[in-house]
Amino acid sequence: MDLKSLIRDIPDFPKPGILFRDITTLLRDPDGLRHTIDSFTQKFVNAGINADYILGMESRGFMFGTPLAYQMGAGFIPVRKPGKLPSAVHSIEYDLEYGTDCLEIHQDALHPGSKVLIVDDLIATGGTASATAKLVEKIGCDLVGFGFIIELRDLQGRKHLPDVPIMTLLEY
Repeated sequence: MDLKSLIRDIPDFPKPGILFRDITTLLRDPDGLRHTIDSFTQKFVNAGINADYILGMESRGFMFGTPLAYQMGAGFIPVRKPGKLPSAVHSIEYDLEYGTDCLEIHQDALHPGSKVLIVDDLIATGGTASATAKLVEKIGCDLVGFGFIIELRDLQGRKHLPDVPIMTLLEY
């Protein structure tokens, strides 16, 4: 299946000069969505990657992380922006191109030694994924890999990530 044909390009979003890869057109296509989740799962299974938990980064990581967790027999844990989780949290602040941002996870979501796979829809510069990995390491968990539906290769995000398997379905 040609997944790229199901992803819409939107020029100059969210600002001029950026070509946005819109996955909503993939999500609405039942066959494309099924193929994406099945292919994603198979990549991890074929690589022998086992995880106790799949961490999905807000918010599109939730869309792919939850069914992946189901397929792999793992739990799903959301990594959120500040103020979205109702209980005590671990947080990490990280740099953006112009400023900083923060991610949070419930303090009781993971136990040290848990095997964790981090999932999102896209890797660009790698800042959010790198921060999530640091959060996982701060808790004392074993990061077993990353999964992204799309990788924007020219932005070289993977060079900012720890040396673990990185699985992607599409490259631009």
